[in-house]
Amino acid sequence: MGSDTNFRARPDLSILRDDVRATSAYHVPPADGLVKLDAMENPYGLPETLARALGERLARVALNRYPPSNPTALKAKLARAIELPAGMALMLGNGSDELIHLVIQACAKPGAVVVSPWPSFVMYELSAKFDGCRFVGVPLRADFSLDRDAMLAAIARERPAVIFIAWPNNPTGNLFDRATVTEILDAAPGLVVLDEAYLPFACDTWLPQLAARSNLLVLRTLSKLGLAGIRLGYLCADAAWIEQFDKLRPPYNVNVLTLATADLMLDHLDVLDAQAADIRAERARLLAALRALPGVTAFDSAANFILFRVADADAVFAGLKSRGILIKNVAHMHPLLAGCLRTTVGTRQENDAFLDALKASL
Repeated sequence: MGSDTNFRARPDLSILRDDVRATSAYHVPPADGLVKLDAMENPYGLPETLARALGERLARVALNRYPPSNPTALKAKLARAIELPAGMALMLGNGSDELIHLVIQACAKPGAVVVSPWPSFVMYELSAKFDGCRFVGVPLRADFSLDRDAMLAAIARERPAVIFIAWPNNPTGNLFDRATVTEILDAAPGLVVLDEAYLPFACDTWLPQLAARSNLLVLRTLSKLGLAGIRLGYLCADAAWIEQFDKLRPPYNVNVLTLATADLMLDHLDVLDAQAADIRAERARLLAALRALPGVTAFDSAANFILFRVADADAVFAGLKSRGILIKNVAHMHPLLAGCLRTTVGTRQENDAFLDALKASL
């Protein structure tokens, strides 16, 4: 017999961290052939003339060159568009996910703790764990409001390096009480990140408070506004914080096509703002329709999605999918979300298709 030259040993995965091996990858379900209402995306494309202008702009991008390490012109343009307070600065990221990671990484001293009301955006917990921090989720009340006493007690007990508060919260969709958030800012020994990913639909911001509160950071993204495909997030804070976070940022973290797209779209924010207004109007119509259905409890939302509860979430989710509608089953994410599903606010036609499928699935 010949030698076993083709034998290949299986990889010895024990070299990897135990927590990495024990964790599942973030799952994005396939949506081919389905009405996609699971990821809080803007359902509208660009007008034909603007899409053509974007194509022409991108055709001129030098793909053979690295992007600028510090795109100062775009950052200045973005700062003007959002009316960034004087003395503050911003940093661009490959989506807000990267910026969440960089903030935590910068604060990840031995024993550092990250706190967030819970349930909330899963990347707060994942990034904290993978950056070597201990994560503490403080349960919301049954109505999804902040538990003021529990949050303040956790801050006093844990002395967190970073607190993340989604404004509005995902997956519940609600804005928390401003007075309670202010108390959290006053009590926090470290940084407080207000994640305003859904600003276009909440129309409520903490940005003007930056100059008055040195421990406040405001995190935003262009994804929900209608540009999810370009993966551009930005972090706003005192320039001293941005200077430190920037040391950890990969030098070419935002690619040239993203930068060129953002530069053009900042000149056409009126288009995206009009789409957001349409989504807000559809949200109101969809919420009313859900509340008219027997067996459905739909919760108020300041985002571009609606959380609702049914008797058997798994069965309803499966029924919707079998009828061509993909939403998000969050019923097993946290005990407070038992029986809950989350649907993105789509176009009027998509929302009607969802409602028809839901009625048939209940």
